Amino acid sequence: MSIHTVATQPIAGQKPGTSGLRKQTRVFQQPHFLENFIQSIWTGIGGVAGKTLVLGGDGRHFNAEAAQVVLRMAAASGAARVIVGRGALLSTPAASNLIRKRHADGGIILSASHNPGGPEGDFGVKYNTANGGPAPESVTEKIFAATKDITEYRIFETQNADLSALGEQTMGDMVIEVVDPVADYADLMASIFDFDALKALFASGFRMRFDAMHAITGPYAHAILEDTLGAEKGTVINGIPSTDFGNGHPDPNPIWAKPLMDEMMSEGAPDFGAASDGDGDRNMIVGKHQYVTPSDSLAVLAANATLVPAYSGGLKGVARSMPTSQAVDRVAASLGIDCFETPTGWKFFGNLLDAGRCTLCGEESAGTGSDHVREKDGLWAVLFWLNILAQKKISVKELMAQHWAEFGRNYYSRHDYEGVDAAAANALMDDLRARMATLPGTQVAGLTVKTADDFAYDDPIDGSRTEHQGIRIGFETGARLVLRLSGTGTVGATLRVYLETLETENLHMDAQEALAPVIAAAEALAGIREKTGRAEPDVIT
Repeated sequence: MSIHTVATQPIAGQKPGTSGLRKQTRVFQQPHFLENFIQSIWTGIGGVAGKTLVLGGDGRHFNAEAAQVVLRMAAASGAARVIVGRGALLSTPAASNLIRKRHADGGIILSASHNPGGPEGDFGVKYNTANGGPAPESVTEKIFAATKDITEYRIFETQNADLSALGEQTMGDMVIEVVDPVADYADLMASIFDFDALKALFASGFRMRFDAMHAITGPYAHAILEDTLGAEKGTVINGIPSTDFGNGHPDPNPIWAKPLMDEMMSEGAPDFGAASDGDGDRNMIVGKHQYVTPSDSLAVLAANATLVPAYSGGLKGVARSMPTSQAVDRVAASLGIDCFETPTGWKFFGNLLDAGRCTLCGEESAGTGSDHVREKDGLWAVLFWLNILAQKKISVKELMAQHWAEFGRNYYSRHDYEGVDAAAANALMDDLRARMATLPGTQVAGLTVKTADDFAYDDPIDGSRTEHQGIRIGFETGARLVLRLSGTGTVGATLRVYLETLETENLHMDAQEALAPVIAAAEALAGIREKTGRAEPDVIT
């Protein structure tokens, strides 16, 4: 065994986004690409000598090989210990929990979240800090700066570590501790929710279907839902993690989880359905004949949080990303608690959670979470819903009807234009941004513009300012339109258009019908068809 110092040079395009660095898998497999980025992480965080790290990923193609590279590079740079999930597997929320529980200095999560996997799919690397959450921009900027100056990296030349058996081994002076990826997370869930009530729910004949989408939450869902809580065998489907996610797209929404949606809308549907994504941090909630949008889900959790043991004393506050619908705002107002609006990206919730300013937080992109970890958490959200249903003893459809009757319904939808030419997408945003000051007071497709701005966020905890986070346009009716370019794609640009309108009387309309005036206004204002050549969105959720 020996430490090799390998000469290298900067590789363009290694700027971390909202959730680390994501590229096509074959890009990560290019010579020096992964090694350059890992060495830049070490440089950006001030080195890893003497530190304890957590390591794991979602099991996608290249996960096992990348984990060995990280281990060898950590050993070469003097890390004291790396805690790694057996088989190099850890869901993102489980990794966050391990970092916090073991007081680690940080962690490396190998995942591209909900992006497709396999040799032709995507791969990603994210660094999480000691609080268990994604690195803030102050850290990712240092990492990015290091990628532009790198001249060499250090790596241990040795055999691969055996990650198949629990226990400790060494690589040079570094201890590698292989742990059960599920056990600590399962213990955490048992400390939050009323497992006795959930066992009674399933014992009563309650039926559910959980689609793990051939991704990381399969082992967690089998262990918690079926083995511990007593859900019938077969409740969890697609529960064995696959390197290419069963040749599917592990994004829990009605488009990519269509078989689950079809079952839940059928005559013999189970009482409750849910799905999670590639790395286990997102969720989809659906009842029998009732889909629940992520924005509505966050609002329902906030309104019913005191039914869960861990939140029985009430919420300190709530937070949502700016594009997420304002449904939770109305709940927060009724509870007399703060509601924070942040940029997209879970890292922006970290300061609020650490400071005790909020308890629940969520994003429209199927991510919800709380102060139990510093990541969104798919299976946690599913258990939260089950805990509410066990206490209220009503169906999802009845619960949503009650919620809308009390708070009104924020009809909401997101239209995604994927793989758009980056220059065209940026030109569209720049043109709209240039006209914002003249928009208030004008009529567009029958709606009168009330406000228009480019969202900027001033962090109330550390005072940092984050600008250019998306264009917001508000209408006199209370409807809202948001346009932004996503940072999670790997090819071209993804234009996301978020549409919202509040209704207090007609509560059971089709969402696209209710949003038709806002959809027309979006086209009239932005000229999407003309500027991108796209006649319609690729995905509507």
